[in-house]
Amino acid sequence: MFTIKNFLDNDDISIKQEMGPFRIVEYKKDLSTTLNSAQAAYFASEMNIRKRQIVCEVGQSNVTLQAGEMQWSVGSVHATTGVKGVGDLLGKALRGAVTKESAIKPEYTGNGIIVTEPTYRHLIISNIDEWNGEVVLDDGLFVACDSKLKHKTVMRSTISSAALGNEGLFNLALTGSNQCFVVESPVPKEELVEIELVNDEIKIDGPLAIAWSSSLKFTVERSGKTLIGSAASGEGLVNVYRGTGKIWITPVI
Repeated sequence: MFTIKNFLDNDDISIKQEMGPFRIVEYKKDLSTTLNSAQAAYFASEMNIRKRQIVCEVGQSNVTLQAGEMQWSVGSVHATTGVKGVGDLLGKALRGAVTKESAIKPEYTGNGIIVTEPTYRHLIISNIDEWNGEVVLDDGLFVACDSKLKHKTVMRSTISSAALGNEGLFNLALTGSNQCFVVESPVPKEELVEIELVNDEIKIDGPLAIAWSSSLKFTVERSGKTLIGSAASGEGLVNVYRGTGKIWITPVI
């Protein structure tokens, strides 16, 4: 049995989002400043540059984290590799090599609390059902998920999508039903643009998409029908997502 004091009940901490076994906490101010850094810390807080962490309720569900994300844990919490055999190990190693994710993501079991390393980036929780059971994440944005979610590697629709779209050839995909996951985002959820397509398409100039339904087909194309048209538009090549599904894009890179 354990009791945690001066953490979630601290008046400097607010809970930004809560879903499944995850809670996102945010520090309103950096109270550990010095005389020389106080001014910078004040304006950083005013501009929403604040430390954030994930609090994971392991007793509610087993949790998988990106390697190195755990800062501290309390209770009967045990870390496992989540590897279920030689074949699974090889698959994880290959997936890690091509998606820029850690090859082995530790899985935590038991009954207790895990708190992740603080970050100034924005943390967003989503349920896999909001993505019709499968979501593709941009490289390096995965932080945590319910361990019931399966991880797999998704290849771009065409090699040109990687070579010309300034993107990797492979991405991490999560699949399952009614489980949650957490991603890092360069912008807060309030600024994410969410677009739902029904047999339609979206064209994006640059790598602004951070998550999209796996049902969407991704290609890289000229912004105009002809080379002259592309040159005249000033855009050149654009990332195109077609089909039925959802996509999150950031207004800035």
